[in-house]
Amino acid sequence: MKELKAMGKINRKLSIVVPLFNSEKTIESLVDKISDDLCKYVGSIELILVNDGSSDNTDDIVRKLIKKYPKKIVYIKLAKNFSEHNAVMCGLNGVTGDYVVIIDDDFQNPPEEILKLLNKIVEGYDVVYSYYKKKKHSPFRNLGSRFNNWIATKLLNKPKDLYLSSFKILSKNLVKMIIQYKGPFPYVDGLILQSTGNIGTQLCKHEKSARGRSNYSLIKLVKLWLNVFTGFSITPLRIASIIGFTVSGLAVLLMLFFILSYLSGGIFFKQLIPPGWASLIVVVTFFGGIQLILLGIIGEYLGRLFLTVNKIPQFVIEEEISLGKKENYEHE
Repeated sequence: MKELKAMGKINRKLSIVVPLFNSEKTIESLVDKISDDLCKYVGSIELILVNDGSSDNTDDIVRKLIKKYPKKIVYIKLAKNFSEHNAVMCGLNGVTGDYVVIIDDDFQNPPEEILKLLNKIVEGYDVVYSYYKKKKHSPFRNLGSRFNNWIATKLLNKPKDLYLSSFKILSKNLVKMIIQYKGPFPYVDGLILQSTGNIGTQLCKHEKSARGRSNYSLIKLVKLWLNVFTGFSITPLRIASIIGFTVSGLAVLLMLFFILSYLSGGIFFKQLIPPGWASLIVVVTFFGGIQLILLGIIGEYLGRLFLTVNKIPQFVIEEEISLGKKENYEHE
């Protein structure tokens, strides 16, 4: 705590968005630690706790915390599980602070590290991402993070040296731009990269998850990658075109190979190719390769467009408790 004391007090309101999913083992300790460690270093704190369809005792624990910290906690209970980025967007729609921190509930990012991000963003950045000397994720999660980082670099023009950490702090103006997106497939980092290039980074600690096991399964990671692929770039369509041309080229080369084999009297094969077999293989390769790839990718885009046009909700609030506010915020 010596380092925190040296930083001094920042007289700004700080909003902290915490998406919750089966967080009964960690949320009480997290809220207590945030209150104990940060309140004396910032003007005021607002905790936005978004329950993203937890199936454990998270709801009961948060309701007890509201009685303990009635003026600090805004509790939003979603009608079902919408995924982490949707829950974060829900929280961002309700913040009132000058700066907004997004932090997970598993203590991999110690709450006192928030002060480092806050002291960095007051230098004039729109967003500050945390980065780590060594991440304490599982090998599977680290592999997924590297793949997601590579995708974002190629498709979203992300700086190569920028790590898209879930632990970050945003300015109020940037949040206003981000929440203009009302579609059902949000990707917060993609929205940030589309909105600003004024990005800072801050070295922070990274600990092992207090939960033990990550909430990110393979299916959730695939859904996240699809959001990056089809929600913020048309590059996959261009890649599909390149693949289509490549497959077509290979089919033409295969056709030439069969023709040469026929004209040479079967020099490439010990026996002559049966009549009609070569043309059948060429046609199947040519059209099958193009159609399956293009239809799959275009179908993904059309499906998302269909859901967006039909106004599939980004999130649905079942209940909101904000005892410290005179009025609840409005959302679409």
